[in-house]
Amino acid sequence: MAVELLGGRLLAPTFGSSIYVWGAIITIFMLALSIGYLAGGRWSTHSPSVRRLGILLITAALSVLPILFAGNDLLEWVAIRVPDPRFGSLLASFLLFFVPTFFSGMVSPYAVRLLVRDRASSGQHAGQLYFVSTFGSAAGTLLTSFYLVLLMQVDHILFTLIAASVVLGTIACATKHAER
Repeated sequence: MAVELLGGRLLAPTFGSSIYVWGAIITIFMLALSIGYLAGGRWSTHSPSVRRLGILLITAALSVLPILFAGNDLLEWVAIRVPDPRFGSLLASFLLFFVPTFFSGMVSPYAVRLLVRDRASSGQHAGQLYFVSTFGSAAGTLLTSFYLVLLMQVDHILFTLIAASVVLGTIACATKHAER
């Protein structure tokens, strides 16, 4: 959610902050998440492990780096070729956010697979995971929108989020858990 909120800040100088821009951002995030959920569920059926979850977290984090290093150039490139803020913001959102959001979407279903030991508890585990995920998203949204944007530049916030995910992914990779 923090990246989605910051996406609005990133696109605003080029495309504004109209309903079209926010509609484009939300649409791309929802599409990427839905496809990521599907892919994460499928990937979880092949040798699931905490180590592979860690690799997924690191991949999701590192896929944000192009936003930092090429985001402004990409926005300028899109704005020249597609000046209409509706379609320009949609293309820019796709190019900037689809891949990192896709990988982020893969995390939850993969984690559910690691948590579920039997069918009887699958709903409970999925509910707990989605509670933690959604609660964390709400907390991250408030933290980002009410505090972090006042204290830090967008790039610094993104670097902090990347670092946190890489650390968590590295811990998961280093953790010895039985393969399922």
